[in-house]
Amino acid sequence: MLLLPVWMCMLFGLMAAVGTEPDTGDKPASVPLLVPTPVSTPVPTPVPTPACNSTQLTLKVEFSSQVVEHEFIVSFNGYFSAKARSLYISSALRNAGGGLEWHIVPRENPASDFPSDFELVHISQASPGSLLTLADHPYIKRVTPQRKVFRSLKYVPSPEPTAPCNGTETERWQSWQSSRPFRRNSLSLGFWHATGRHSSRRLLRAIPRHVAQILQADVLWQMGHTGSGVKVAVFDTGLSEKHPHFKNVKERTNWTNEKTLDDGLGHGTFVAGVIASMRECQGFAPDAELHIFKVFTNNQVSYTSWFLDAFNYAILKKIDVLNLSIGGPDFMDHPFVDKVWELTANKVIMVSAIGNDGPLYGTLNNPADQMDVIGVGGIDFEDNIARFSSRGMTTWELPGGYGRVKPDIVTYGSGVRGSGMKEGCRSLSGTSVASPVVAGAVTLLASTVLNRELVNPASMKQALIASARRLPGVNMFEQGHGKLDLIRAYQILNSYRPQASLSPSYIDLTECPYMWPYCSQPIYYGGMPTIVNVTILNGMGVTGRIVDKPIWQPYLPQNGDHIDVALSYSPVLWPWVGYLAVSISVAKKAASWEGIAQGHVMVTVTSPAENNSEVDGELTSTVKLPIKVKIVATPPRSKRVLWDQYHNLRYPPGYFPRDNLRMKNDPLDWNGDHIHTNFRDMYQHLRSMGYFVEVLGAPITCFDASQYGTLLMVDSEEEYFPEEITKLRRDIDNGLSLIVFSDWYNTSVMRRVKFYDENTRQWWMPDTGGANVPALNELISVWGMAFSDGLYEGDFTLSDHDMYYASGCSIARFPEDGIVIAKNLKDQGLEVLQQETAVVEAVPILGLYQTPSEGGGRIALYGDSNCIDDSHRQKDCFWLLDALLQYTSYSMTPPSLSHSHSRVAPPTGLERPLPQRLEGNHLYRYSKVLEAHLGDPKPRPLPACPHLSWAKPQPLNETAPSNLWKHQKLLSVDLDKVALPNVRPYKPQVRPLSPGESGAWDIPGGIMPGRYNQEVSQTIPVFAFLGAMVVLSFFVVQLTKAKSRPKRRKQRVKRPTYLQQTATGKNPTPHPAPAHSHHAPTLQQPRLRPGERAALLLSGHREHRDHREHRDHREQRDHREQRDHREHRDHREQRDHREHRGHREQRGHREQRDPESS
Repeated sequence: MLLLPVWMCMLFGLMAAVGTEPDTGDKPASVPLLVPTPVSTPVPTPVPTPACNSTQLTLKVEFSSQVVEHEFIVSFNGYFSAKARSLYISSALRNAGGGLEWHIVPRENPASDFPSDFELVHISQASPGSLLTLADHPYIKRVTPQRKVFRSLKYVPSPEPTAPCNGTETERWQSWQSSRPFRRNSLSLGFWHATGRHSSRRLLRAIPRHVAQILQADVLWQMGHTGSGVKVAVFDTGLSEKHPHFKNVKERTNWTNEKTLDDGLGHGTFVAGVIASMRECQGFAPDAELHIFKVFTNNQVSYTSWFLDAFNYAILKKIDVLNLSIGGPDFMDHPFVDKVWELTANKVIMVSAIGNDGPLYGTLNNPADQMDVIGVGGIDFEDNIARFSSRGMTTWELPGGYGRVKPDIVTYGSGVRGSGMKEGCRSLSGTSVASPVVAGAVTLLASTVLNRELVNPASMKQALIASARRLPGVNMFEQGHGKLDLIRAYQILNSYRPQASLSPSYIDLTECPYMWPYCSQPIYYGGMPTIVNVTILNGMGVTGRIVDKPIWQPYLPQNGDHIDVALSYSPVLWPWVGYLAVSISVAKKAASWEGIAQGHVMVTVTSPAENNSEVDGELTSTVKLPIKVKIVATPPRSKRVLWDQYHNLRYPPGYFPRDNLRMKNDPLDWNGDHIHTNFRDMYQHLRSMGYFVEVLGAPITCFDASQYGTLLMVDSEEEYFPEEITKLRRDIDNGLSLIVFSDWYNTSVMRRVKFYDENTRQWWMPDTGGANVPALNELISVWGMAFSDGLYEGDFTLSDHDMYYASGCSIARFPEDGIVIAKNLKDQGLEVLQQETAVVEAVPILGLYQTPSEGGGRIALYGDSNCIDDSHRQKDCFWLLDALLQYTSYSMTPPSLSHSHSRVAPPTGLERPLPQRLEGNHLYRYSKVLEAHLGDPKPRPLPACPHLSWAKPQPLNETAPSNLWKHQKLLSVDLDKVALPNVRPYKPQVRPLSPGESGAWDIPGGIMPGRYNQEVSQTIPVFAFLGAMVVLSFFVVQLTKAKSRPKRRKQRVKRPTYLQQTATGKNPTPHPAPAHSHHAPTLQQPRLRPGERAALLLSGHREHRDHREHRDHREQRDHREQRDHREHRDHREQRDHREHRGHREQRGHREQRDPESS
């Protein structure tokens, strides 16, 4: 069994600010070279507590990793008790022979009380044989070295003016450094960006963005969804116990060797705040159940075993969502990758940052580049892809296949506000900021689903990518499926039915720029097949399978029979995902045809039903993958360039150093060396010049050289099969041309440019140089050519173009009838080895040669590839590539080169030996050509060329859909029929920054800005209704008071009896009529004289006056009695109070005088 060697000590620096780009000036030699020296671990600088409640910081990160001497992670095939694990290891090592000293390293953490699937073992003087014996045990799955991880954070005040707390305080640098290199890093970085595309525009100041409100999380809050019932884990630097922003921290666990659970750096606190803060800079899910996992010390040190234990504990705790704002380029760290698969298989939705290595392509970080993980990229608040955000494609599949689409989704990651370490808020930028934004949104979304059984890593990812808003003018390897749309994702999740889906959901080689690079070049007969790597998402279950075979159905009206399709796929989908590789080629009958061809692929996925009542016990889902391509006539041979991908090696798995030795911050060659990753600009330039570029992912023996004008070999690290060398010679004799861009190779420099592992006390050397020059020399030796082991750099001018030679080699041998260009350069090898500077005159760097055979091809050699590589290019040389292609494709020697004053006689190189392979190198461990053994490496048998099995077409005589993108939806979701909350997009309020202004944020309404900007026409009816309700309420209250008030009795004037009789017309004593009378009796009223009537009225008035005076007198008497009663009561209470106080004071005096009696 091949083990990952103990060479993985590296220094992987990451400088992410725009201001730290490589210097493009004329004095690159002023940059100091990397000279390895042991360093010690300093005491961390105390973190100053900010005086404000809101700070704005940017963050720089440096990280690396190394192997711990004599420590190995032994992975088992299942979970066993500590006693059982010890017995298995003891039994395995007993067969390794006597004298082997080993012991199990104790791990004190919360997971130590539970069964585990790995053990950390210390083995002294471990030999490869003993490790193989250990790995051969039936219960042991794998043995890998233990790794130590280091991260260095440096917080820098934002360059933009902010509102100061007072006139004197300023921000300070907060720096943590350590000697330990690091691999898995925090991805939180700060950047300064241009504010616009036009320099004439004024700087605009936006109010502080609360990202939860911008994404309209408050719409779901108002519906009662706040993350309740969802367990979310934060793997970072910990959290303080009594931080005021969090109310539901369920558990804090420490997986480091420190004695504190608190966050000493603030990064973990910030991430947790974005997810679940409840005040100030409010998070998405304030009621979520927070589980804090401290996996980094305050010195920013961690170990692989710490992560594995913490992951196991997260599975035991049944965590729902896990945020991992760390990452690194090593997707072949098997224990880590396997454990991530196990986590997602247990329904843990993992959200991870895609990386901060943009704008370079091919810089995705693990685990965000895994299919089962939600990889998150970053954008700014103007919906532009953040410069720091890493770009795709994935490089796992190289060289034989093609990478997958990543990131999955993008969201705000620039200038996002989150919780400060102790209190208050601050702003940070980086994809580790974007990652908790998505993790918080996922937590909030999970709490909105009534049937939680439907929520799993696949269904959540399906909802996010199906609802994402596509950004205009951005390709899929930058934005994935688009910008996070929280409300649309809520719609989809609440109408979701388990199903399968595809990512991408369609293939349209005519849609630019989204489908770049597929849309950048049409396909034609005889070209290398175009490979599209599609991810299958299975929301029906953790396991699934593809039923029968995928079906290719071309549309006959749309010329679908003009293309051939080959399909390869994963028969089993686990966990939750699988792949479908679609290879597209042009049928022979379309060799001279031009037009559009369409068809689709049908895939049926089935999974065991979980808690389902279907009869057959399985769920089945059929998905359709539309395909649309543009076909052109086969271009002429001179226009076709073939890129050799097969002989490019990268990290991981091997330690392959960078091509430019002055780039200390990036020591590894890890971007894939592909025309769509770090050679993207070169590819774009060749396409703009009319060339058709294809990729060879197989040995040189596997292509038809008669179809191509030039074979382009750049920065090759791989060895060559003898059959390849023979075929290449025959091809060039038959008209194929060759262009080689080499790089440095010097064994003395390789021994010097190495990395010192302070823990193992050993130096580790690279497996090859910038290029494998000894292998290249074997390839071109038949024409009398060879590169030297010289190492040169410097600026020069060639054909009126400024050039920079960055750590290149020279030409040692060249045919006499060739053209050789030489320049004066600095001896960089001497500077590295002896720290001396010397200029070497007439260093041969460029050679052109026409082979003597009739109709033979041409060969061009150049000793440095950095000028066409995006990774560390300082001055491009695309013009030189054009000139070389003009020479190789059309046999036209550029006059600027043939008549150059720098032309010299070709060197013979007989006086100087050619470079030899480094003794004891481990290239055989990662080579596809060499046998894997410790002796003299020998080539393997030549592998068979890949053979594609074309799918049998099932033609359809129907019209294809016209819009492939909008045609694709989740099968069970129709957004037009799902109720959408009444929301409006959040628009930050901006205003021009006046000259001399302090830069304080203009926040209308206080610290929390309004959720939405309402239009005036929409607010008037609301205010009118509220006003009417207020007026109505006032009248109701007044009416209620009026009815509850007792009515005052109205005094009546007592009238005389005869006056009452007169007023009523009735006689109080009427005489009864005689019995014999037939008529009713008649009332007789007395007649009053005028004087008598006036006397009676006057008498009534006097009685009424007397009554009123009597009533007033009675009320005054009652009032005097009540007042006297109150005064008497107050006087009595004051007297009682004085007596009580005096009594208490006397008792106190007695107690002081006689305490014993008291």
